[in-house]
Amino acid sequence: MDIRKTVTDKIISIMEAGITATGPRWTRSAGGGIPRNARTHDVYRGINVLLLWAEAAERHYASNLWLTYKQAETMGAQVRKAEKSVMCVYYSKIQNKVESPEDDQESCASFFLCKPFWLFNMAQIDGLPADLTTPEATPEFNPIHEAEQILTSSGAEIHYGFDAAFYAPTKDQICLPNRERFTTPENYYATALHELTHWTGHESRLNRQFGKRFGDDAYAFEELVAELGAAFTVGQLGIADATIEAHASYLDSWIKVLKSDKQAIFTATSQAAKASDFILHGCLEPAQ
Repeated sequence: MDIRKTVTDKIISIMEAGITATGPRWTRSAGGGIPRNARTHDVYRGINVLLLWAEAAERHYASNLWLTYKQAETMGAQVRKAEKSVMCVYYSKIQNKVESPEDDQESCASFFLCKPFWLFNMAQIDGLPADLTTPEATPEFNPIHEAEQILTSSGAEIHYGFDAAFYAPTKDQICLPNRERFTTPENYYATALHELTHWTGHESRLNRQFGKRFGDDAYAFEELVAELGAAFTVGQLGIADATIEAHASYLDSWIKVLKSDKQAIFTATSQAAKASDFILHGCLEPAQ
């Protein structure tokens, strides 16, 4: 049985049938709550609430717990190199002595001075206590040994605690929601392997570039490769039936890429196969 052909044929048929997603691969936090300090448990107020909510939304942070750099250090944790903080503000009361021209007496006038301070989200910090990084009241996660082994042995830098799954090429990092937030272990591994397929395209690995052929559709085409690559990999692991439909729902918006270029699906499956082989065996030379 040719797993790659079977998976590809099934995905295309599902796409053309117009099947849509039945639900998300992971659960999202219910509003996240008011941002608070992870060490003092104090809630932030005023404009800082909006600043931190906006940062969490933009960066896809799942947690609304924050720390200063020094607070993280005192907890035995470390903000990862090159992580950027978000600036918040506080008001400091300043006493200013003034002389009264009428009686030559000094008096004090006070005013508030706005000062900055900087915070980092839990997702940017390594080495935090388990009670801060493990979601409360989550179901037990049952790992799939073969898939877990692939992620571990890949050598990819994977970070958790985000509200979305994505690969950051400039940092060469994979960012994922916490494993316990996924609706099933199969969906966790399908998502992680999708991002790991993106990871294989880095210039130091398969150096996947599409150039002028796909133009503005190059991003969409890379997503197609990542979906197919992940489907091939989970297919090899024997868990394809639990994930193919979810993959296909993501591919629905890219049907136009396939229909506009009759060779696109063959290029995509070829690149996806190389990526899957790289993940499973780690023995391919970077593409020329």
